[in-house]
Amino acid sequence: MAASGGTKAVVAALAANLTIAVFKFVAWAITLSSSMLAEAIHSVADSGNQVLLLVGGKRAGRKADLEHPFGYGRERYVYSFIVSIVLFSVGGLFALYEAYQKFQHPHGIEGPWWWVPLAVLGGAIVAESFSFRTAIKESNHVRGNQDWVRFVRTAKAPELPVILLEDLGALVGLFFALCGVTLTLITGNGIFDAAGTAMIGLLLVSIAAILAVETKSLLLGESATADNVRHIIAAIRADGTRVIHLKTLHLGPDELLVAAKISVERDATGEQIAAAIDQVEARIRDAVPIARVIYLEPDIYRPGTASAGENA
Repeated sequence: MAASGGTKAVVAALAANLTIAVFKFVAWAITLSSSMLAEAIHSVADSGNQVLLLVGGKRAGRKADLEHPFGYGRERYVYSFIVSIVLFSVGGLFALYEAYQKFQHPHGIEGPWWWVPLAVLGGAIVAESFSFRTAIKESNHVRGNQDWVRFVRTAKAPELPVILLEDLGALVGLFFALCGVTLTLITGNGIFDAAGTAMIGLLLVSIAAILAVETKSLLLGESATADNVRHIIAAIRADGTRVIHLKTLHLGPDELLVAAKISVERDATGEQIAAAIDQVEARIRDAVPIARVIYLEPDIYRPGTASAGENA
């Protein structure tokens, strides 16, 4: 995975979720709390998702070949989309099903081990908080001046937004579980446990929907960020060359395709045109290092024919 910060956040989340999942299952086995079971499955789903992100990052690093001449960078988007499906089906729908069953047959939490789910949930909140802190810290390295909503919506590397939303969802879900379990212990009424489980399910389904929408956009193919487009246009124009037409496309989070039609002098020779193209290409690579694939087409500039690139 090219983004080391993303990898660090994924590994931190994976370690936290695997440990937490074990304790949640133990707490569920002792108390039969539906909130604890929903949270245990939630942690298992999150752990599986983090493994998928790591696998996607590994596979995306493969070199281009004849069948995939632009490489495998979009594997990271594919696996991130699968994450949203897993979170929706394994985490969200299971929690909603478990809540429905508990609403049908509510029961309290009895026995001498009533304190176990509270201890597990408290420890899980601490562990998830550290994982969430790591995700925030790594995201701040690339977020710039964007607010968090815009960062999640526009980030081209999917790992950090996925981990941020998963960790945030985990913390909110733990709060729902803590409320449900606590109220059930106080009142002896299992309806509160069922309600906490239902809230966890709705939360996970909502997060899965957000991830699916954002990752779908990346799979379809997104252009470069507005900043990178400006840098590309400025690099082309540096020697007076005009931008007649410009299109960009992310082949992966760290690989950008740039296709542009640029102006050349009417009386320029083939050698001069080739040299001008080489110079423009070099300037684009210096300005935007992730511009790995660049296609430049020379043309005669005619006023009124320039597209968005010239007028940006």
